[in-house]
Amino acid sequence: MTAAAPRYWNAYVAGVALGGTLLASYVLMGWGLGASGAYTHVAAHLEGAVAPGRAQANAYVAGYLEAGRLWAQWIVLEMTGVVLGALLGAWTAGRLSWRLDRGPRIGRGRRLLFAFVGGATVGFASRLAQGCTSGLALSGGAVLAPGAWAFLMAFMGGGFVMAWIVRRAWR
Repeated sequence: MTAAAPRYWNAYVAGVALGGTLLASYVLMGWGLGASGAYTHVAAHLEGAVAPGRAQANAYVAGYLEAGRLWAQWIVLEMTGVVLGALLGAWTAGRLSWRLDRGPRIGRGRRLLFAFVGGATVGFASRLAQGCTSGLALSGGAVLAPGAWAFLMAFMGGGFVMAWIVRRAWR
């Protein structure tokens, strides 16, 4: 007996929903979509709670603290909705479970290491670029910002190169 294939949402429906969400966020909130800023706000507020003197002495962190309360930040509320929406989407698609997807030629430890290094690299780069793929490519591309399109091409090119490098682990 073979296991049932995992169900996915229809890509066209999901794309239209994402486009509608982006349009609604601009019209209703005056902001596009993004993600990395929420993590930065949370990290800044955590540092402010644990080491307030150090947080205020760091101009980068202090800027996030001066923006006001954590739950008053649009991007924090947006990312809370993203997490809840992801849980709802996985649940309705029958894919909500704890698992570690990996190829047959890569162990659990190495897969987790790759995920951590990749996530940390993207997180650092998003702060360096002052935005993540959602903020730069999606929201910036929607308003036809040339930098967003240049970023998107470089990001996709880098993704293709990295996929070529690590594909052996997934065969």
